[in-house]
Amino acid sequence: MVTEFKKVCILLIFALFAVSSSVLAADTYEIDAGHSTIGFAVKHLAVGTTRGSFTDYAGVFNFDPNDYSTFEVDVTIQTKSINTNLEARDTHLRSGDFLDAENNPTISFKSTRLEKRGEGQVIVGDLTIRGVTKQVTVPVTLAGPVKSPFGATVIGIAGDLRINRQDYGVAWSKNLDNGGLVVDDFVDLIVELEAQKK
Repeated sequence: MVTEFKKVCILLIFALFAVSSSVLAADTYEIDAGHSTIGFAVKHLAVGTTRGSFTDYAGVFNFDPNDYSTFEVDVTIQTKSINTNLEARDTHLRSGDFLDAENNPTISFKSTRLEKRGEGQVIVGDLTIRGVTKQVTVPVTLAGPVKSPFGATVIGIAGDLRINRQDYGVAWSKNLDNGGLVVDDFVDLIVELEAQKK
């Protein structure tokens, strides 16, 4: 009986060691905002496209190119940093009609897993906008790690995702005479990130 108990304990120790070794194998990377973009595009008046970005955000990745199970990403965006190069429009976007930045100061994304799909990868995770959280699947391209000329180890992640803003309570809308919308419900999120190993 004692011998069997010892065997079980040894197996548990080895299992815990294997799990901790796998987690430790993933390097932690911090987003380099100076070489990154978190942007969006939305149809306007059914004929044009308005583009913008967020200028204040931070996030970290855990990434091991040989073990996707260790992947994690956690990104937080300051809602009020939205910028479309038109202050009146930005003020409206920060208001309760759209993102309600006063009551929802951040937008966040936290991954649940990284998967290979076909020739590429997807990140599955929870996107929170205006206090509403939805699971999304983001097709991405991963690059690196590489060594920069300045000695830093760097990875790149690029992806895009189309969401329906109505799903997140971003509900302001006006109809055009021809039946279209002043601001389309569908918004394309475009993310191009560089991150440096901490």
